[in-house]
Amino acid sequence: MTVRKAWYTMNKISAIVIAGNEESNIRDCLESVAWADEIIVVDSQSVDRTVEIARRYTPNVHVRAWQGYANQKAFALQAASHEWVLSLDADERVQAKLAEEIAAADLDAFDGYRIKRENYFLGRRIRGCGWGRDYQVRLFRKSRTTVIDRPVHEGFKVDGAMGVLAGAITHYSYRTLKEAFAKIDAYSTLEAEGKARRMSANPIAMLGAPLFAFLQHYLVRRGFIDGTYGVMVSLMHAMTKLQVRMKIWEMRRK
Repeated sequence: MTVRKAWYTMNKISAIVIAGNEESNIRDCLESVAWADEIIVVDSQSVDRTVEIARRYTPNVHVRAWQGYANQKAFALQAASHEWVLSLDADERVQAKLAEEIAAADLDAFDGYRIKRENYFLGRRIRGCGWGRDYQVRLFRKSRTTVIDRPVHEGFKVDGAMGVLAGAITHYSYRTLKEAFAKIDAYSTLEAEGKARRMSANPIAMLGAPLFAFLQHYLVRRGFIDGTYGVMVSLMHAMTKLQVRMKIWEMRRK
């Protein structure tokens, strides 16, 4: 497949994507950045068609053993050949308005930009639960940026002035409950491993942490505006916190 640039970009842009067994997502993800001057995909030895599909869009597909989110993103960042880098996850899409904005804008006023994510749960856009105000550092100068190294919720740190773009990224975080429960299990394990030494795991913490998480997301962060979806998202956050405490307890017991 030959992907043609949709328009001229004022700045050379490298789009970086990390992936693993994402054959259901990778095509749409890469289509949304087909306008970029370069696409870098770092795959964690997928056993599905992720690599095959990715190579239709770019020759720059690196297959390497999974070494954590931060490590994979740091590798992708170093592999980028242009100064301006746009980072995207496989379950995200660059909206057309954002693509046009990045392509046409003079980016030099800042060293990095925060971009809003529009998050979807089971096909429904979530506006409450704190998800409606989700801004991520995703466009930045390579020379001024490092990866925040932590097991989960890794990110990018830019040494310089930050701006905000008007366009948005679409994030299909959980398409099914089965997928959601699998991610909760994986993320809670990573969080427990990172916090096992400093977080309590007594009965009060096991009861209090999930209750606090639910109330915070459903009431304080206005999850109630999303109806049943808001209840489920808030419960997912509560379930994550419960699993984190229980897994820490198990780690210490062993």
